[in-house]
Amino acid sequence: MEGQRNCQGEAALPVSTLSEPLLSGSDTKGADLATADDLEAAQLPSYGGTSFSRTCLNLTNAVSGIGVLSMPYAVAQGGWASLALFALVGALCYYTGTLIERCMRADPDAIRSYPDIGEFAFGSGCRRAIAFFMYVELYLVAISFLVLEGDNLHKLFPGAAVEFLGCRLQGKQLFIALAAAIVLPTTWLKNLGVLAYVSAVGLVASAALTASLVWAGVAETGFHRSSTTLLNPTGLPTSLGLYFVCFTGHAVFPTIYSSMRNNKHFSKVLLVSSVICSLNYGLTAVLGYMIYGDDVQSQVTLNLPSGKLYTKVAIVMTLVNPLAKYALLAAPITAALEEKFKFKSSLPDGGSSSGAARVAISTAVVVSTAVPACTVPFFGYLMSFIGSFLSVMATVIFPCLCFLKIYKAEGIRRTEIAAIIGILVVGVFVAVTGTYTSLQQIIATF
Repeated sequence: MEGQRNCQGEAALPVSTLSEPLLSGSDTKGADLATADDLEAAQLPSYGGTSFSRTCLNLTNAVSGIGVLSMPYAVAQGGWASLALFALVGALCYYTGTLIERCMRADPDAIRSYPDIGEFAFGSGCRRAIAFFMYVELYLVAISFLVLEGDNLHKLFPGAAVEFLGCRLQGKQLFIALAAAIVLPTTWLKNLGVLAYVSAVGLVASAALTASLVWAGVAETGFHRSSTTLLNPTGLPTSLGLYFVCFTGHAVFPTIYSSMRNNKHFSKVLLVSSVICSLNYGLTAVLGYMIYGDDVQSQVTLNLPSGKLYTKVAIVMTLVNPLAKYALLAAPITAALEEKFKFKSSLPDGGSSSGAARVAISTAVVVSTAVPACTVPFFGYLMSFIGSFLSVMATVIFPCLCFLKIYKAEGIRRTEIAAIIGILVVGVFVAVTGTYTSLQQIIATF
């Protein structure tokens, strides 16, 4: 096995539900989208020589996401005892993150992105499978972002309505259309560097949400709600799916690993980031469920009383992050479609796609996510499906299988093999039961 080295090459665009963009450790050049030789990995700027502290921030930013909004709902679904499963999911995701690091060490020159790991382990077929799951996950998360925007803006401005081309738009549908119109120009940009910085506000948004819940508990209902449940076995699959959403982000781990000045410390960075995110998620879950009990909604911000300052702060901070990050989610999808249909310009550099094709494809992607978002009344169920099926595949199934394949020739300790098989069993169980439950819940809403 080749020795480990410090990598400072190009970094692949984060391709996960809840992957946040990276903050550059040094300079910030424009983003180069995928080439024909590497369809699955749209490229962001180079991030060479990132320090330990900056990498901790990057990784915390990568793991943190809108899943925090559903944490109180996840506890309400499974009961207080499900928090033990939350801790277990956090530990499993940390371990599978270290497996990705070890896969990266197998060949640092050949493995630069998550699809690279799949190709190195199982060939091009696995690479395409991983890329497929990533794109589907990105697409569904983009839809969930617009649903989140519509729900929360409707709470801030109830009763809003407009007439447009003979159609009356009101409530949630109006604000979804408005959010889509706002993010649309950002998806036309080739240089996404500025958006990568803007989206870092997600960490601030999470802190603001937690502070708002503390404020709400002190000022309004208090922290002692009688309608809470110790254990609800029928809701555990939904809880597990939502917990996995919170810790997904593994697809961007190779990017962060390659960006480090000394990537031998990646596991320490991963541990620090996992602890920080776990504390934030856990605190939000406990506070939200203590305040609102079993009445908590799939987005806890919808429970906050209208007209209060802390409600406005929480919702505004929550809304900024999806608006800033939508273009980063759409970029790999747009790049893949450009490559698929060969919308390339004849420029001498042979690289970038034509502006007209970019605008047309990006617009089609935004419209195709806005239409289902207007008809999706089940944010929590959608997030549970993403976590149960797509996130479990990227967070548990793929890392374990790839690690076993890459290192089986060199020998793996029997205890570790047993542990990995146990994790795979858990992953398959969550994927099957959580996906079935969430699909049933989604279908029941129609």
